[in-house]
Amino acid sequence: MTTTAATDAGNSGAHPRFAEALRELGLGHLVEQVRRFPDATRTATEAAAAVGCELSQICKSLIFAADGVPVLVLMDGASRVDLELVRKELGADKVTRAKVDVVRETTGYAIGGVPPFGHKTRTRVLADRSLLEHDVVWAAAGTPYAVFPIAPEDLVAHADGTLVDVRERTS
Repeated sequence: MTTTAATDAGNSGAHPRFAEALRELGLGHLVEQVRRFPDATRTATEAAAAVGCELSQICKSLIFAADGVPVLVLMDGASRVDLELVRKELGADKVTRAKVDVVRETTGYAIGGVPPFGHKTRTRVLADRSLLEHDVVWAAAGTPYAVFPIAPEDLVAHADGTLVDVRERTS
């Protein structure tokens, strides 16, 4: 008996495209670890409450526009991205939040369900070092209702991310 990404995704709650991306990256075992929730986990706070983990263990996948070019920033759920630090890191003139349609066009996923990799198009990825403070982080699995666990080092490697310090510092 064979299974398909769509069948496995249906069982796990992962988006079929993301389940396939996991397999292609040699991470098929993570498909079974996807947790689907009856209520949306669009925000880091909602996801942390559903999983039962610390807010900082949620990995937010955020799309920004650097001089009009999409860039993905992976940030821990308890922190905010400092756009000025992102601008300096990229050598850009201007960095803004990407519009909803740009997020979907770039990633193939809706805001609130964007996974850290497995996107429709390849983008530059910045991963904040704060993610490395945990043994496991939870990230969206392609829908606003599903998340999956992964070691932060593996997440950064599979996202082809560059480790940076781009979180806002509180005074």
